[in-house]
Amino acid sequence: MGHLPGVPGPQVLSVWATAQATGPVQRKGRYVRESVQHPARMLPAIAAHAITAYTQPGDLVLDPMCGIGTTLVEAVHLGRDALGVEYESRWSDIADANVAHAHAQGATGRAAVIRGDATSILSLVPAALAGQAALVVTSPPYGPTVHGLVRPGSDGVAKFDNTYNDGTDKGNLAYRDLTGLTDGFAQILTGCATLLRPGGVVVVTARPWRKHGELVDLPSAVIRAGLRAGLTPVDRCVALLAAVRDGGLVARPSFFQLQQVRRARAAGTPMHLITHEDVLVFIKAQPHIAGGGEAVA
Repeated sequence: MGHLPGVPGPQVLSVWATAQATGPVQRKGRYVRESVQHPARMLPAIAAHAITAYTQPGDLVLDPMCGIGTTLVEAVHLGRDALGVEYESRWSDIADANVAHAHAQGATGRAAVIRGDATSILSLVPAALAGQAALVVTSPPYGPTVHGLVRPGSDGVAKFDNTYNDGTDKGNLAYRDLTGLTDGFAQILTGCATLLRPGGVVVVTARPWRKHGELVDLPSAVIRAGLRAGLTPVDRCVALLAAVRDGGLVARPSFFQLQQVRRARAAGTPMHLITHEDVLVFIKAQPHIAGGGEAVA
């Protein structure tokens, strides 16, 4: 059982088995090859689970930080419509290509990608879509550099595709500290709340990370951002990043995560591999009807 701040009573813990296949296996043939270049891709099974659980065919799904378009691809394959916003043109171009690829494979939903800063999402999205989205699925960035990919080098391994851009554009939320990230994400969620229909759902995946040995609690920051946006937290679930095999978990760590854990254990720190992401679920409250029949937000 878990408990979310500001919500009375215990919350039931739900586990999503979203890594029975590895990320590359989930994406193979479903996404264009350039998709692997993004430094922090959401598992397709996480997006698909959220879309299946919280929407119906024909509903509109929104991702304000859509990256390579994972949320959009899974939505159109499930017969939903989707809209994504992406700050960096490199990733929005790949998202466009992934949506086109999905349609070539027979996906029936419609989707579009808007290039721009989601902290001003209401200036980017057509006003007619206010109150129309059934679901928001997204994930905040984990800092300017993440694990990325590796290739053999003369000095061991070389890291590549591990940054959001070349470091010259600091407008990306990934380049903010935790306070700045929380403020920006609250702005994004506030705009999303306007685009959501009453009773609409927001699903955010996040996990803590370590910086200079200290744990950065991103999930709690996301909850604070959602509350500031006027959303009501209702669930805190677990999306597995490990496979379930014979009643146990088979971790699927990156090379760098495995290296970090091995070094920490050798130094006497009992660090463990990350096997899940937190899934933070919010709703937009339904307006209640006053005694005279007037709706009150």
